[in-house]
Amino acid sequence: MFLLYNLTVQLYFIAVHIAALWNKKAKEWISGRENLFVSLEQKINAADKIIWMHCSSAGEFEQGKPVIEKLKSIYPQHKILVSFFSPSGYNVAKSYKHADVITYLPLDKRQNAKRFIEVVHPDLVIFVKYEFWYHHLSAAAFKHIPLLLISAVFRKDQTFFKWYGGFYKQMLFLFRHIFVQDESSLQLLKQHDINHCSIGGDTRFDRVKEIAEKFTDIPLINDFAGGEKLIVAGSTWPDDEQLLSHHGSAKLIIAPHEINEPHLAQIEKMFSNSIRYSQWQNREGNEKVLIIDNVGMLSRLYKYATVTYIGGGFTKDGIHNILEAAVYGKPVIFGPNYKKYREAKELIATGGAFSVANADQLKIKLDDLLNDIARLQKASAEAQNYVLQNTGATEKIIQFIQENRLLTK
Repeated sequence: MFLLYNLTVQLYFIAVHIAALWNKKAKEWISGRENLFVSLEQKINAADKIIWMHCSSAGEFEQGKPVIEKLKSIYPQHKILVSFFSPSGYNVAKSYKHADVITYLPLDKRQNAKRFIEVVHPDLVIFVKYEFWYHHLSAAAFKHIPLLLISAVFRKDQTFFKWYGGFYKQMLFLFRHIFVQDESSLQLLKQHDINHCSIGGDTRFDRVKEIAEKFTDIPLINDFAGGEKLIVAGSTWPDDEQLLSHHGSAKLIIAPHEINEPHLAQIEKMFSNSIRYSQWQNREGNEKVLIIDNVGMLSRLYKYATVTYIGGGFTKDGIHNILEAAVYGKPVIFGPNYKKYREAKELIATGGAFSVANADQLKIKLDDLLNDIARLQKASAEAQNYVLQNTGATEKIIQFIQENRLLTK
């Protein structure tokens, strides 16, 4: 399995270089790693104290932020280095003020991992949720650098727990401690004699609570809403937008997942009575649909909603972040592909979220919530209570670090 793992990594490397001939993200993956070690050596010196956090992509970075910011406040003398595997995560994080160094993770080869650890020389390593790179983990463990895995979720069908998964399961023993999100993950690990674990929860709850507490008003959205009932649809894909085109008479804000001219034009064609956010000054005054053509605003938009719709539920990857809406006490609706998201299943069970499979189901659910104030209030309360009851993961992680003296001030 060790040889197969190395072969797989090498084949991935070759595949990315082939894809880079036409794929923009593949090109970024390669170019971002050029002169990587030279860049790191310029940013880090031997006297620096480093905390290294690795995130696969943008979603994991959101989970890591509460921990980064708490560590920064407690251990200000430490530099925070955040590594990413994907360009989407790296590009989101480039301007993040609480990290001192943002970098791509070198390809997981033995020599790369050894050199990375020597250059970065971290006092603590934190991996967020998943991505298990054998050589990088081994290089840190060999130097007796404490490794933590946070906000992890495990399922029976993962390679770790297959009859042939021994090599991958051994990686889990390299961590000093594993913080899982739920009881089923905890029991699954313990069934396989992985006992250095505990329920830490999901740091995304802490993140969305923090964002909500720092909310700042967007006057233009108030102007558009005009005191009427409002549906806010976030991170939508074409299938979501097709469903929403039957939404009825309520005002609608659409914040698409991909903001490019062809997609925006497609949405405008679908919703004739619409206007882009950037063109608001040219409004006629009777627009019913506002199309958000910028990034960075979505988490605040949910505050203005009567009901929210979260996109991605008709894609193979599944729904986007529903907690950003639920934290404001807003009922959440999404498509049928949500089964791998614990928060979606639990929020449906509480009555704060609803899944729909087609336009008819969506219209029925929207009419139900928008026209029955008692049902709307109950769903709203359940959504917000669910988020607030699940905060605290960051504190558990920080407490473990402090109690076990993994870092010194």
